[in-house]
Amino acid sequence: MTTMNWDRLICDKRLGLEHYHDTKGGVRSDFERDYDRLVFSSPFRRLQNKTQVFPLPGSIFVHNRLTHSLEVACVGRSLAGEVLLRLQPRYAGERWVGKLANMSAIVSAACLAHDLGNPPFGHSGEKTIGAYFSEGRGLELRGQFTPAQWSDLVHFEGNANSFRTLVHQFNGRRAGGFAMTYSTLAAIVKYPFSSAQAGKKGKFGFFTTEREAFERIAGELGLLRLGPERYARHPLVYLVEAADDICYQVMDIEDGHKLKIIDTDETLRLLLSFFDSERQAHLRQMMDAVADPNEQVAYLRSCIVGLLVQECAATFVEHEAEIMQGSFEGSLIDHISPQASDGYRRCSELAYQRLYRAGYVVDVDLAGNRIINLLLEKLIDAVLHPERNYSQLLLNKFPQQYDVHAPTTFERVQAVLDHISAMTDIYALNLYRQLDGISIPTV
Repeated sequence: MTTMNWDRLICDKRLGLEHYHDTKGGVRSDFERDYDRLVFSSPFRRLQNKTQVFPLPGSIFVHNRLTHSLEVACVGRSLAGEVLLRLQPRYAGERWVGKLANMSAIVSAACLAHDLGNPPFGHSGEKTIGAYFSEGRGLELRGQFTPAQWSDLVHFEGNANSFRTLVHQFNGRRAGGFAMTYSTLAAIVKYPFSSAQAGKKGKFGFFTTEREAFERIAGELGLLRLGPERYARHPLVYLVEAADDICYQVMDIEDGHKLKIIDTDETLRLLLSFFDSERQAHLRQMMDAVADPNEQVAYLRSCIVGLLVQECAATFVEHEAEIMQGSFEGSLIDHISPQASDGYRRCSELAYQRLYRAGYVVDVDLAGNRIINLLLEKLIDAVLHPERNYSQLLLNKFPQQYDVHAPTTFERVQAVLDHISAMTDIYALNLYRQLDGISIPTV
């Protein structure tokens, strides 16, 4: 097989419920049920109290993981809809062309789930967990794991953990985890290979414990195998990634303006740079009718999102053959027109230089690093030495779904990572204070 095909790629079979699969209709498609199932889930609700970039709000409300995921889902739905309009004529004669209508539902559900596995305190939380094993106290445990297991730990990845959150059978749960459709699950896996191939960036798509589940999905959908434990992306991953890229950069600039890190004039110049001079003149004329600077920025932000949706959709359709053959390189954003690409680059550079290094962002990273390191130290010690009195007390803090008495050391350590990753920022902080003796709960 040298290319993937949409007939296989769009599949509503559910992981863990394959024997119940049927083709009955209804008001909602199975992919729309995926979306609804996520909205009503506990891991999704917890995203409201997890840091995106900036500290969780006081009087100024900036994005958290929940609002970010909702916005990504909206953009992803629009992006998939634009791709659908362009692909339907191309495949009008195919018997399966009707399946393409599910693209928006699959992409929006995958977008909603893409950050479910991220630990508290933003991206620094991911790095802290990996660093605990590669350079911290966890390094002492290396001899207790296989090379593949150790690779999973030192490269701990939120994307892989999102996949685990959705497919792992936790204690008391049903086989298949959330029992999501194969296509939605595949559309979440941005890096469809194991941690052994993570490379310098440390990115990968599934832990050792979820390899079999991913390979079952990949085989059913006909994802191209590019090597040992390495596959081509499901094509819809590119749309999920593009929606995330669009929201991440543009919304961060808007948040930076609200927090007064970037002044209004600089923000407007930056956002206008996405457009040519003729379009800029029209946009300035429209903004003259709005006096509120925040509304002006919001208007430009919406125009940029619309532009990038069109650009990324056109790029996807233009390069569809390469995407289906697993040979497309980079992301859709990497291939947009020069004017839009230049505007996106300027946003990325400013965000890196002045937003992600802002004082209170770094303060949260430092505090998060300290909190997660202590939680890892205490909780891992408890699962490895459950016979101790302190350990027995601490093990009572674990939710029942996490198997702290699993037969292997790796599974017990994973139970700790599952628990910490699921924590909100505030829960992690409170538990840290309790374990460090800084505060005592009151009745």
